[in-house]
Amino acid sequence: MIDTMDSTAELKSIFNNRSGDWKERLAVVVATMRDMSRQTDPQQMVQAFVRGMKRYRVGEAFISVSRRDLAPPRYRITRSSLWGELVNPWRDRDLLPVFDRGLLGELLYGDEPRVVADLRVADDDPAAEHLAGYRSLLAIPQYNGGIAKNMTFMLHSRPDGFEADTFPELVLRSNLVGQATNNLVLSGELKRAYEAVDRELKLVADIQRSLLPKVLPRIPTLDLAAHYQTSRYAGGDYYDVLPLPDGRWGILIADVSGHGTPAAVMMAITHSIAHTYPGPPTPPSNMLNFLNEQLNKHYTSENETFVTAFYGIYDPATRRLSYAGAGHNPPRLMRCEDGTIDSLDAARRLPLGIAADEVYEEHTHQLRPGDQIVFYTDGVTDAEAPDGRMFGLERLDGVLSQCTARASNLIESVLVAVEEFTEGRPAADDRTLLVAKVS
Repeated sequence: MIDTMDSTAELKSIFNNRSGDWKERLAVVVATMRDMSRQTDPQQMVQAFVRGMKRYRVGEAFISVSRRDLAPPRYRITRSSLWGELVNPWRDRDLLPVFDRGLLGELLYGDEPRVVADLRVADDDPAAEHLAGYRSLLAIPQYNGGIAKNMTFMLHSRPDGFEADTFPELVLRSNLVGQATNNLVLSGELKRAYEAVDRELKLVADIQRSLLPKVLPRIPTLDLAAHYQTSRYAGGDYYDVLPLPDGRWGILIADVSGHGTPAAVMMAITHSIAHTYPGPPTPPSNMLNFLNEQLNKHYTSENETFVTAFYGIYDPATRRLSYAGAGHNPPRLMRCEDGTIDSLDAARRLPLGIAADEVYEEHTHQLRPGDQIVFYTDGVTDAEAPDGRMFGLERLDGVLSQCTARASNLIESVLVAVEEFTEGRPAADDRTLLVAKVS
């Protein structure tokens, strides 16, 4: 067994110009490192290292073994210069031979580098065919978590065929390559995991978007347009337009606390509850009372999730909007006939899912031809510029004050203003806009 060397002595051994051919050896190292650095597959990286080792002329043959995922004393041979065809140990592990005794297992579980100057192998050793004809051996452990999970054996046909003073360098080099290979394996696993999560998130986003109105309805005396943008694949914003008796229409916008998939799940739950309301969801206060009761009873009582919402009922015949609010940003109303801007905030209560006994109230507002209303989530007003300033209500009102002919024109103006203000930075929160233009 080779005694453990201190780090200073080891480095001196590595950089000692023993043979006077340091330029040649450096050229081999550089060529090998270049070759390895091009590889993205661990199998190809190991093969690049093996090619470099052959140019180093270390030994005449090699065997690699591993005890990963095996109970002592079992081990598997992962590579052998005796094999004419390589087996990928990461992809085709089941094709590799597994043994539970013999010299190689003894050395592997010995957990230390070894020099066997006079190699003698029993005829019944399971790895005898791999060792036949060789008389000396270097056992080079590759450590992971402080344990030799893998070991490479360099073989020579004559006894005492290796120079012991080169051994520390081989152990160091082999372990550095082992760590690089392990990192490449982990990188590949992480990439595949991200790809799987990515596919699932895209599916969640597709399901979520299917819950939103595919086409906005044509409503007499009211022109509608909508924009829906999540900060991630899926989000917690929700809007809906519901047909009601007597030609009236329900307009709902909501925002689940949090982001991403958890918020998307709660958004789907809120959608489901809204669409299972017993009977027409009128008046607005009844709808919010029902949502709040169901959320508290089944979903939010044991966590900190809540939902802000604004629900209004529009009557095309009278142009009246009755509404109730649950902690949501009050829609902004621009009265184009006189240029005044108002906030629909006369019926604000706590967000849904916080207090089971909360009672929601409603208020009615008389709209006029030319009025335009922006229903929005806070991802719009909280959008940040590079210096940290928020877009805010003042800028939203500035865009809203530009009276337009159609709701879609106003949506476009708001989006352009937000994009210019943030200088194209990705949305940190979901952004939903629902614009109504009274005609």
